[in-house]
Amino acid sequence: MRRILIPCLFACSVVATAFAAPRLAPPPIERVIEQGHLPYASVSYIVEDAATGAVVIERNPGTPRGPGSVMKMLTTFAALDLLGPQFTWHTHALVDGPIVRGVLHGNLYLQGGGDPYMTIDRWWRFAAELRATGLRAIDGNVVIDDHEFSLPSENSAAFDGHPNRPYNVIPDAMMVNFQSIDYRVAPDPGAHRVAVAAIPHPVNLTIENDIRLVGGRCAGYGDRIGYRVDSPLRDRVVFSGTLSLHCGPELFTRAVMQAPEYAYGTFVQLWRELGGQITGGYAHGAAPPRARELLDFESLPLADIVKLTNKFSNNTMARTILLTLGQRRYGAPATLAKGITVIEDWARQHHLPLDGLVIANGSGLSRRTRIDAETLAALLRLAYHSNFSPEYLASLPIAGVDGTLQRHMQETPPGSVRLKTGHIDDVSAVAGYVRTRSDRTFVLVSLVNDPRVATGAAERLHQALVDWILDRG
Repeated sequence: MRRILIPCLFACSVVATAFAAPRLAPPPIERVIEQGHLPYASVSYIVEDAATGAVVIERNPGTPRGPGSVMKMLTTFAALDLLGPQFTWHTHALVDGPIVRGVLHGNLYLQGGGDPYMTIDRWWRFAAELRATGLRAIDGNVVIDDHEFSLPSENSAAFDGHPNRPYNVIPDAMMVNFQSIDYRVAPDPGAHRVAVAAIPHPVNLTIENDIRLVGGRCAGYGDRIGYRVDSPLRDRVVFSGTLSLHCGPELFTRAVMQAPEYAYGTFVQLWRELGGQITGGYAHGAAPPRARELLDFESLPLADIVKLTNKFSNNTMARTILLTLGQRRYGAPATLAKGITVIEDWARQHHLPLDGLVIANGSGLSRRTRIDAETLAALLRLAYHSNFSPEYLASLPIAGVDGTLQRHMQETPPGSVRLKTGHIDDVSAVAGYVRTRSDRTFVLVSLVNDPRVATGAAERLHQALVDWILDRG
């Protein structure tokens, strides 16, 4: 059996020896598995002492399985270890002509460096800082430069048929706000219509509102309001259906357009709101060597990016981190192959088991992704003993408190359970740390691949494992 133990002092070795022989799963765990009708071959779990690496219980620890978003744990810790928690990305504004009395006689190039968290608020700050340089008008085109990343053509609907959901957004070096729009749909009886507002509203996005205002009771939005993207460039959306005047406002989020066009449209919107002017149009291409820099805009540090990625299981951010690892090691353009190679090489250097490992895109949003419980446990022990352990542990959702565990395991002692979750069809997984009342920390990995995940059987197993660890005192 493969086993990797973190080196420790002699006293730790004595403790580890006491737990060297893995025990069979206790009856409460077996009962949950049997009651959930989970086949033996569909379940893997492992519980280890984080300090010593001693295995307490395990089941199928070396079987590669789909982990869902738990795969983000490998991507994010490799990044912390390789780049350091203070690493940042940079977005540049460059010009290719003179600026006279605040007017640029030439093109403005917005050059993306892969910032994973360029939200609309931060994009506004970028535009505001650019205005603060004294630039007020652009007598040329706004050119979006996203050449730092190179990805093969990918259909955002390929994973689950929902191309407009933000979790399916494909990374781009000039990604802004995850290409997402918050729509507010509300009846406006005074105007005898249904109002649709978009926040933000890129200047190149067309919204056609065909929703009819009707009387009668409010029957909700899901079955009455239609939404579709109605152009190859994804820059025209159509709302249809009916809405009762007795309904309240509803908010929902959808991804639109392509990354360069979205970045352009939102920049122009914000630039005009800030009092700036543009007489040119849109272009997509690389900044010429002669272009000079006007602004260097720094991202949040990697420690904050990792926290946002893991707490809220953001697929696009995790994929961007993987691409960045490849770009930093092998140069631009960043590719999936470069990023995967970097993580695999790093894993070998730290003696992590790689049998059956399939990283795919680094986020877990892939049917091909595979990892086993033993490898995840080795990763978690490595992270626990790392200099970056505080940053990494702080990135994991806390049961009953925040992130993807805010509404789960709420009966556990506050702060005692930190687990990354992973869920896609037929996959449910958790991995992380459980601290007992006696201040002992255990590594927990639980992976279930089976259609019965839909019944909640896997969630009950995860909970049972957590409860059993906490009961050890």
